[in-house]
Amino acid sequence: MRIVVYSAKPYDRQFLDGAARPGMRMHYCEARLSLETVALAKGADVVCAFVNDDLSRPVLEKLAETGIRLVALRCAGFNQVDLASAEKLGLTIARVPAYSPYAVAEHTMALILSLNRKIHRAYNRVREGNFALDGLLGFDLHGKTVGIVGTGKIGAIFARIATGFGCRLIGHDLRPNPDCEALGMAYVTREELLQTSDILALMCPLTPETRHLIRNETLPLLKRGVMLVNTSRGAIIDTRAAITGLKDGTIGSLGIDVYEEEADLFFEDLSNDVLRDDVFARLLTFPNVLVTGHQGFFTQEALKNIADTTIGNIERFFDSGKALHAVSTQQLGGPA
Repeated sequence: MRIVVYSAKPYDRQFLDGAARPGMRMHYCEARLSLETVALAKGADVVCAFVNDDLSRPVLEKLAETGIRLVALRCAGFNQVDLASAEKLGLTIARVPAYSPYAVAEHTMALILSLNRKIHRAYNRVREGNFALDGLLGFDLHGKTVGIVGTGKIGAIFARIATGFGCRLIGHDLRPNPDCEALGMAYVTREELLQTSDILALMCPLTPETRHLIRNETLPLLKRGVMLVNTSRGAIIDTRAAITGLKDGTIGSLGIDVYEEEADLFFEDLSNDVLRDDVFARLLTFPNVLVTGHQGFFTQEALKNIADTTIGNIERFFDSGKALHAVSTQQLGGPA
């Protein structure tokens, strides 16, 4: 069985090789999957793709023409996939619905703590011999209201972490999570959550309803000076609107591990290049903005779980014709 892995990094090789079954031949490509690179899948049985690979209809058509029947995503999100076209073409799309909710939840709190106590700025100051405290003033998390949009597995674990700091919890989701309610979370309308959160954590899937949840029209609803953190999907925040909010003080600080135009940036070393994304470059000029490059998932436990589940999807598909975690158009709302 020949498996072509796109967007492959050294850590992908390490964990996928460790999980692969006898007879599975892994072919790793650093290139992303696109119309220009789809020919690399010729002769393969499976294509393994990641979050920024192109799985639009034209690419899926090319994959189907080469005889591919399974696309194994090594991620939870699947908004990059044209599922309707995949079904028409007879392609099965499988994903990793859960890998380590602790990884993303803990990274969210790391962003909050770093932003609040200006750890990123203090680190650079100390290295330059500057031990002044001016500009590094933070606040106690204890007693602050933390609003969580999306209270699935990741949101619930983050809620538990926030409880440990003595925060008051409010949430918004399609369905209340009993685990969150047991922590004392009050479920409120989206408008009330935006208006009352001192810290606003976005942990929801990308759907038509959540796309650009933070935009020019919703900025006036935000509590002035709110700390906004997004570790879910980049397009939940309209970046231009966020810049407006940062400039006028509506948004007191911003921490993001995802960005709506990240496909041309994240997971690559661009340190010797000029950033061509003017919006992203503008974002980086703010001292109260902290950006990480989609590393929330990046723990040993998560990578092992991703590899094990990806290989499990492939093995089950070729044993029974059905993947363990297949995705259909009925799930277009995305993972909770």
